[in-house]
Amino acid sequence: MTGEPPPAEANAQSNEEGALVDALLAGDERAFERLVREQGPRLLAVCRRILRNEEDARDAVQDSFLSACRALGKFQRGSLLTTWLHRIAVNCCLMRLRTRRRKPEDPIEDLLPQFDESGHQARSSRGWRKSPEEMFEQAETRRILREEVDRLPESYRTVLMLRDFEEFSTEEAGRLLEISNSAVKTRLHRARQALRGLLDARFGRSRG
Repeated sequence: MTGEPPPAEANAQSNEEGALVDALLAGDERAFERLVREQGPRLLAVCRRILRNEEDARDAVQDSFLSACRALGKFQRGSLLTTWLHRIAVNCCLMRLRTRRRKPEDPIEDLLPQFDESGHQARSSRGWRKSPEEMFEQAETRRILREEVDRLPESYRTVLMLRDFEEFSTEEAGRLLEISNSAVKTRLHRARQALRGLLDARFGRSRG
């Protein structure tokens, strides 16, 4: 992760965003086109991660820009426009997930570690052939990670996405999902456990 931009760069970015917001509020079509051009790809990547469907993701991006334009008067000056748009996009995705036809979820217990009578893990986690940092620099590894995340039940996958990928706080995730903070923590812990087991099976050292 990169650090915060230098103060001069941050001020320039803030001034530029302020000018863009002013132009959008004035109804400048070129400003809207610029917003879509600059922020569209990033929002599409966010929506793809959450919705796992290209058509739904593109529709959610359109909804995000429309929602942003309608709510632009409520935008708090001093906040980052990109962060504000990101939250709107995530909320649009979650609204779409709620309106999807509900299908029974596979129980996450099938993916969690199993313990023997002594309380020890029946199949211990295996060391990985490379460090996570080395592995996740590789495109193939990132593809496998996405595949395994997609195997998680949706209620757990969504919490994992919000907390570990989109970097929302526990409180923010709870508000967005309309569940308690304790439920967010429980689902996140179980999702991480299950994902670690799935990745162990793909990346763990083979036993001789």
